[in-house]
Amino acid sequence: MEILKAIKERRTIRNFQKKDIPAEIVDKLVESLVWAPSAGNLQARKFYFVKDKGLKEALVSASLDQSFIADAPLVIVGCTDREIAKKYRERGVSLFSIQDVAASIMGMMLVAHENNLGTVWVGSFIDEEVGEILNLPQNLHPVVIVPVGYPLSIPTTPTRVPVSEAVVFK
Repeated sequence: MEILKAIKERRTIRNFQKKDIPAEIVDKLVESLVWAPSAGNLQARKFYFVKDKGLKEALVSASLDQSFIADAPLVIVGCTDREIAKKYRERGVSLFSIQDVAASIMGMMLVAHENNLGTVWVGSFIDEEVGEILNLPQNLHPVVIVPVGYPLSIPTTPTRVPVSEAVVFK
């Protein structure tokens, strides 16, 4: 698959089929997460793969009642590891580790799309509640929740700002 084509075709999906994701595809998602670049190759990140219905419903509550989270067959929670990130001091904790998780998640979303799966980036949630639900150790901080599954439908292409507004050449 052409990467630029995948980037342009990928859509945010909030409605999922009630269909399990085969293990070999889940393995590809895992690989895409661990092979993403990271600051200083510290890999200050950890990912939780949630399939348990009760945990997904609890994540809905922690995510301001975004009910589609529980409808996805798989929910991935991306966390920064503050202890590892400390090597780069405050910037490592407050920026680099978040960038590491973001790079991993974007790559995973493209691999999901390549395998006919839909995803949605969820950033609106109560951090402490997600931490309690997943029983996260103190060094881990959740930064993203990504429901993953086969789309019920594909939304239309959203508009984008013109290149002249988004990019400055100097």
